[in-house]
Amino acid sequence: MNRISLFVFAIMITAVLPAQKSVTVDVCVYGGTSAGVMAAYTAKKLNKTVLLIEPGKNLGGLTTGGLGYTDIGNKYAITGLSRNFYRRIGKYYGRFEQWIFEPHVAEETFQQYIKQADVEVLYNHQLKTVVKVGKNIQQIITEEANSTGTQVVKAAMFIDCSYEGDLMAKAGVSYTVGREANSEYGETYNGVQLRNKHQFPEGVDPYKIPGKPESGLLWGISNETLAPQGAGDQKVQAYNFRICLTSQPENAVPVTRPADYDSTRYDLLLRVLEKINAKDLNAVMKIDHMPNHKTDINNNGAFSTDMIGMNYDFPEADYAKRKEIFTAHENYVKGFLYFIGHDSRMPEHLRKEMLQWGYPKDEYVNNNHWSPQMYVREARRMKGAYIMTQANCEGREVAKDAVGMAAYTMDSHNCQRLVVNGQVKNEGDVQVGGFGPYPIAYQCLVPKQEECNNLLVPVCLSATHIAYGSIRMEPVFMVLAQSAATAAVEAINSNTTVQQVNIKKVQQMLAEDPLADGSTAEILVDNDDSLHVTSQGDWKRETKGTYGPSMFVDESNGATTKFIRFVPQVVKAGRYHVYTYLPKISNMASQINFTIFDGKQAKPVPVSPAGLKVEGQTSGEWIDLGVYHLNEGRDVYVEVNNRNADGAVVADAVLFIPEE
Repeated sequence: MNRISLFVFAIMITAVLPAQKSVTVDVCVYGGTSAGVMAAYTAKKLNKTVLLIEPGKNLGGLTTGGLGYTDIGNKYAITGLSRNFYRRIGKYYGRFEQWIFEPHVAEETFQQYIKQADVEVLYNHQLKTVVKVGKNIQQIITEEANSTGTQVVKAAMFIDCSYEGDLMAKAGVSYTVGREANSEYGETYNGVQLRNKHQFPEGVDPYKIPGKPESGLLWGISNETLAPQGAGDQKVQAYNFRICLTSQPENAVPVTRPADYDSTRYDLLLRVLEKINAKDLNAVMKIDHMPNHKTDINNNGAFSTDMIGMNYDFPEADYAKRKEIFTAHENYVKGFLYFIGHDSRMPEHLRKEMLQWGYPKDEYVNNNHWSPQMYVREARRMKGAYIMTQANCEGREVAKDAVGMAAYTMDSHNCQRLVVNGQVKNEGDVQVGGFGPYPIAYQCLVPKQEECNNLLVPVCLSATHIAYGSIRMEPVFMVLAQSAATAAVEAINSNTTVQQVNIKKVQQMLAEDPLADGSTAEILVDNDDSLHVTSQGDWKRETKGTYGPSMFVDESNGATTKFIRFVPQVVKAGRYHVYTYLPKISNMASQINFTIFDGKQAKPVPVSPAGLKVEGQTSGEWIDLGVYHLNEGRDVYVEVNNRNADGAVVADAVLFIPEE
């Protein structure tokens, strides 16, 4: 081949090769979930160069994808930027905090973080290749969806904030999918669990022709045999969509028949309705109401929006297969809504109720008014340096390197639907709580030292299936993402690995700069903080419906004088907005007496619980006690006493927020 021919050949090769760009940053965050946004924002505010890569076209993951009725567990566990997010949502709705919100409001709020920190976001790029040198990820290569363009990203630190754990897996980090046997970690709620919640009533026949096994099983029922209770497997708890509908006709798009609609998929729903008294749609779906006449609808009951048993391949599937599974789930859920509203076999009152709802015109405007985020409740879980288990949830084992907390019930949705003793049964649903907030170990965010030294995984973190069921809540993911980003920055600054980072330094940074912007930190004094709480009298400690582990309650109706004093350590003098947390209990006094001592004078602040309005998955609300100038030190306090009480007096927590 002559020189001219070689030149022409080189041009031809260049023309068919994909266009490849390259960028080098300090921190690369993969996955624009709620966690991804917080990780990227944190790293950028801590003076590092950052690139956030999102495989889709929207930020916020499930928080913007329909889960507006926030799963909390206990507000005490939600700290830092995660708490700040719900404060920003509150500001939008004219409240101090708001945990119930519309999808577009959540997305606008996440975009505020992106703009304020000037975070660069690469949309529509899926992970293609991870290049490691020794134990370090040197670079990743992403591929633009529906394009031949690729992006090379080199970074000192990588944070996998995807729901699937793709970066973690391609980096060669150990992980698991499915459920461990109870025997593996000494648990009781892991593995196969045939229980009573979201279960079929007795007597529901599984066969197409009732009583005739030879006719075949109805759609959605597995032909597998029930394994022993507590046995491990690779089955994954069911996915669905959190559905945003509206009852405002002028803002509604009708629920129409999906492309691959098949009414036989919902025959089991009819058999369930024959056995139960379904007064309204809440019998077959959990309808939580959002602002402006909208919903966050979740699975409820034996047959609902969960597409049980159809997601087993999703965690480790390629992008094409995942898209196929995603579309199947979307069509199933849309078909479920359409079936209820249009199938003549449905009870008329349920059909009429369903037809009052439609897809909101002002939500998901770039995705035909349907959520772009499937509820991937669980996919891969890292097998890291530390594994969170049921013992952590129940407080029998306590992580000593805490970088966050969880407080939600150990929660798993059903994993399979099968025939047990000739009847249809769901298997896998677990809902076990009764414990307070507990710490999450830093070591469960990092791989084993011999596997990878510059990767953190705050979403697909190291936990057993049942422990993950408690941890896997959106506010907690945001907390852990901030912690992971802070650790990544400290590792860069100290020129060390994520495993060897000074965790006490990371904890200090999170405590002293919880918003990652250098602002004065708010001061929380909880009743369980013995260093900052003094008391007179015998108060009863209650653990149900509290902020944090407990609250103090007095029911003596003022027979003897009692008080609790919350004494903050004020680091910086200035004006502080003071709030107290008031749980809602049935026998609350008609007035609770607070006194604010600002270092010079005491001001009585009576609080009437009559107007206390508690919304969502929470036990109480913050009550405004006013704004005060507080001196540096510990010469100020907030006191609650029982004088002239005509019912229970509660002392739980006090918050001091600096006004800068």
